[in-house]
Amino acid sequence: MSTDDRTSSTSSTPGPPAAATDLVPFATALRAWFLISLQTFGGPAGQIAVMQRTLVEEKRWIGQQRFNHALNYCMLLPGPEAQQLAIYVGWLLNGVRGAIAAGTLFVLPGMAALLGLSAVYVAFGDTTAVAALFAGLAPAVLAIVAQALIRVAKRSLTHPALVAIAVAAFAALALFAVPFPVVVAAAALTGWALGRWTPWLTAPAGTHADQSRPPPLIADDALHHARPGGRAAGRILAVGLAAWWLPVAAVALLTGPSSVFTTQGLFFSGTALVTFGGAYAVLAFVAQRAVETYAWLTPGEMVRGLALAESTPGPLIMVVQFVAFLAAYRAPGALDPWAAALLGAVLTTWVTFVPSFLFILLGAPYVERLRHNTAISAALTGIAAAVVGVIANLALYFALNTLFTATGTHTWGPLHVAVPDVSTLSPVAAALTLIAAVLTFALKWPILRVLAICAGLGLAGALLPL
Repeated sequence: MSTDDRTSSTSSTPGPPAAATDLVPFATALRAWFLISLQTFGGPAGQIAVMQRTLVEEKRWIGQQRFNHALNYCMLLPGPEAQQLAIYVGWLLNGVRGAIAAGTLFVLPGMAALLGLSAVYVAFGDTTAVAALFAGLAPAVLAIVAQALIRVAKRSLTHPALVAIAVAAFAALALFAVPFPVVVAAAALTGWALGRWTPWLTAPAGTHADQSRPPPLIADDALHHARPGGRAAGRILAVGLAAWWLPVAAVALLTGPSSVFTTQGLFFSGTALVTFGGAYAVLAFVAQRAVETYAWLTPGEMVRGLALAESTPGPLIMVVQFVAFLAAYRAPGALDPWAAALLGAVLTTWVTFVPSFLFILLGAPYVERLRHNTAISAALTGIAAAVVGVIANLALYFALNTLFTATGTHTWGPLHVAVPDVSTLSPVAAALTLIAAVLTFALKWPILRVLAICAGLGLAGALLPL
């Protein structure tokens, strides 16, 4: 491990005051976040897995408990929790500029990739070759998600009661279609109740950590220098709201209140405030409004956009950029269609992700001060256990949609079970999944190499008469 990756600031004493220096050299952090951004395939589970492996296990920049605490807070917020987690950790390492850099880099590659794919779709109406290339990535994503599930479970499920919470969360989501916010609230309440009678629930998990490994740069019990305050929160709120709404106001002024751009800015700004339950939960709402209410695109196009978003790095909610691109291209007003499409896509992406910076920078100083509150810690521990069930449910969803081309939902009373049509099993996808599993678990290849191999094999497999 290079000296750039770590410093000696691992004590539990308070950090320096407001003018704190970077815990990691900013250039080093930028390189790390850029490399992470290139690996963020597979939805929240895969993205969290990449950050877990890079930040907690390899670079040792943050302790496992601290990482879990930040993740639990992000799970409670509307918006893409993986990007919010990147913002939070970036803030811990390098302050506000670290938060902005981490959050921006997290979405930039996916934004660029999906922007290009949207242009290809509009220009040629056929994404077969591109889809074939990315189809090979899905099996690699399955391996990433499985790896995440195993690693997070080992670190979060430290007691049979937490295992029970994880299993219950998975069953609630996968079998009973319980809304995600209900699952999170129930897990938090269960964790809080258990914490009142079982003090072990809030004990640091790192007590029995492998002593042969170097301590993390940000220890689980280290105090953060930031102090919550009304003046600082007021500045962040003012700047954040201006950054969020001024572009929408400018577009409304220049193109009119009834233009497709103004409609998109307002609609997706509102969506950013109600996107609880992860991308899959909110996409049903977005698809319904985009297809039925605004008629921006057809149901088939929404599905194709979702497939492209799943095949590119970054948050899955990036599919809203595809929606906005097509809608603006088809209703450009006085603008050139391509310029309109670009404006619509950029504006929609902006209003979708800017609120995440506001939520984290406003809330993180308070959340840091609450880390040692036993009741809140117990509630967040319950959420951490439920996250394992959430990842397992995402893994199941992704596996069904990767290995089979058709699935259905069988309902028996309160049970809602997704069942694949076994006759639609894809031999190429199954073979690539096995290869990805061997490369990831047996040979322990780096994720980028696995992704590259699977992408190439997916393109080749599309040429085979299977």
